[in-house]
Amino acid sequence: MPHLTIISLSAYAHRAHVGPGPLCARVSSPPCPHPRIRLEIVTAEYSAHHLQVLEGLEAVRKRPGMYIGSTDSRGLMHCLWEIIDNSVDEALGGYGSRIDIVLHADGSVEVRDRARGIPVDVEPRTGLTGVEVVFTKLHAGGKFGGGSYAASGGLHGVGASVVNALSERLDVEVDRAGKTYAMSFHRGEPGLFAGDTPDSEFTPFERASELRVVGKAPRGTTGTRIRYWADRQIFTKDAAFHLEELVQRARQTAFLVPGLEIVIVDERGEERVETSYRFDGGISEFAEFLAPDAPITDTWRLTGSGTFTETVPVLQANGAMVPTEVERSCEVDIALRWGTSYETVTRSFVNIIATPKGGTHQQGFEQGLMKVIRSQVEQNARRLKVGNDKLEKDDILAGLTAVLTVRLPEPQFEGQTKEILGTPAVRQIVASVVNRELGALFSSTRRDDKAQTGQLLEKVVSEMKARISARTHKETQRRKTALESSSLPAKLADCRSNDVAESELFIVEGDSALGTAKHARNSEYQALLPIRGKILNVQKASVSDMLSNAECAAIIQVIGAGSGRSFDLSAARYGKVILMSDADVDGAHIRTLLLTLFFRYMRPLIEEGRVFAAVPPLHRVVVVNPGSKPNETIYTYSEAELHALLAKLRKSGRKWQEPVQRYKGLGEMDADQLATTTMDRAGRTLRRVRVEDADAANAVFELLMGNEVAPRRDFIVTSSDRLSREAIDA
Repeated sequence: MPHLTIISLSAYAHRAHVGPGPLCARVSSPPCPHPRIRLEIVTAEYSAHHLQVLEGLEAVRKRPGMYIGSTDSRGLMHCLWEIIDNSVDEALGGYGSRIDIVLHADGSVEVRDRARGIPVDVEPRTGLTGVEVVFTKLHAGGKFGGGSYAASGGLHGVGASVVNALSERLDVEVDRAGKTYAMSFHRGEPGLFAGDTPDSEFTPFERASELRVVGKAPRGTTGTRIRYWADRQIFTKDAAFHLEELVQRARQTAFLVPGLEIVIVDERGEERVETSYRFDGGISEFAEFLAPDAPITDTWRLTGSGTFTETVPVLQANGAMVPTEVERSCEVDIALRWGTSYETVTRSFVNIIATPKGGTHQQGFEQGLMKVIRSQVEQNARRLKVGNDKLEKDDILAGLTAVLTVRLPEPQFEGQTKEILGTPAVRQIVASVVNRELGALFSSTRRDDKAQTGQLLEKVVSEMKARISARTHKETQRRKTALESSSLPAKLADCRSNDVAESELFIVEGDSALGTAKHARNSEYQALLPIRGKILNVQKASVSDMLSNAECAAIIQVIGAGSGRSFDLSAARYGKVILMSDADVDGAHIRTLLLTLFFRYMRPLIEEGRVFAAVPPLHRVVVVNPGSKPNETIYTYSEAELHALLAKLRKSGRKWQEPVQRYKGLGEMDADQLATTTMDRAGRTLRRVRVEDADAANAVFELLMGNEVAPRRDFIVTSSDRLSREAIDA
């Protein structure tokens, strides 16, 4: 009698279920008063015949997450890119210059190329055609031995077969040798469909598979067409192909393979949408596309190669895999430029496969970069006034936009997702290429090169000084108690509360507004900082100019969280920063300058929704009430609102005091009026400043506040007829 163990008592299970196969013996408890309660009992017996061996594509269907990461939209897109990458690998080898991706209305997706086409001859070891091997056998492909592909996206050999296993139907057509060959699969099994849909009757091949000849191909034409329907038994109901993600990656691939055209057609909506990408400039264009700021240097190309040896299994003529020491070649191609901002944008690729988490190639790139620039700064230390301070990696990477690509046969990745390159020898090869090529630019005698490298060194040193200055600020910018000496500006009228979430900082325009605001505020939680007129336009200025500007430095000092890369949101001294300026053109200009400062150097404040613009009223209407009833005061915030109010009063026969007071600035209000309308939490209106699209916002800031005058002039000229003064701050 085997030992019995109670494993669960479920109040919700309608039927006892422990797991698949003979491993489990299901024994139900006797009838009990509660019909929903059942006992699940399993035997402890365990022997070899309980073990299961998953063969072929069963393992993929059993555990799809191991191969594609997840079964939602992300996994669905991963499958699509496994198919597309095969076509891209062909283009990378010089075969085919166009890839078409079609999202059909019935939920299927089709990928077409004009490359060499999947082999249709019989593979000797399996006795199957090349098409069937590729789509039904895991770890099968032409990228292992090194003879067919000099460089490819990866070596796992699971791409097409995994997609086939997770598809309800997959159709493949191959043009080769003047014929068009076709084959169909149902959840990884080859056979024939009676119709054109996945629901059509399917007859699997029983004795032998057949690669059908379905037509003639034009002379000299080769290529592959794959169409598949994802299996809804595997993927979640809400899984879908995301056009934006597809377009983004297609554009990225087109940048990486110069001359390759990628066409995306979406037929799922009411209208057919077609998008096409082709870039002959390669990664130089990619770097310019990614750059978020104005350039300091041109886009430089650093190219080179190196060799290394490694021991890998090599396929022999007799079918055996023999460990052999082989010499590998690694090609390095880098496009980089420095801009005016402090943001770093880098993209790294191995054989056009993105490596978002870096790897040995990115380590080598940063190593070479630091060696060259540190050496150049040391050589020019006196001119640059460096002193004893040391450059750090972040100082050099600030404002850098770089696209790093390496090509090598059989790259080693850390995991199936291919996010990190692991080949050790690549680090030194990339570092030596960067050292040689970038060193040549710095030693160039060309006037243009000397000017750009000089500007670059000045920027790097200014970033270092800004970092040191910000660190000093951060150490001294702590909220002080009354017993401590305060390093905060004397003109700051601080609040008493230490509760950051409750406290508010009002940045007001001028001392006149400050005087009124002091009487209007709640000094428990509202602090005031006056600024003198228009602050520095930081979009044009350097980091050192910004830090040396008294108004900018005061704002950064008062907020107390640092600036730029060292900005720490958790150290901010106030929960809300409110810009309170006059409701006129000058006030709008001051707000724009302040927002530019926040956008460039304290962006997390905007992203977290902690920056606001106060909304002071434009008009004050005193409605006269008859008799002894006190008059009513109504504030309006726009011309349209005023006219609507007056029309309403006129219609109801009520009178108001003439003339209607129009506030030209905050200084015209008394303390009670300012408190009621603009500062008191009970009655005020605040406009939250958000950055929903940082790239678009950056473009607007650069247009309105940048160094380039011509685009701004064009904007003013073309928009003048569409913009009214009343709508400037709407």
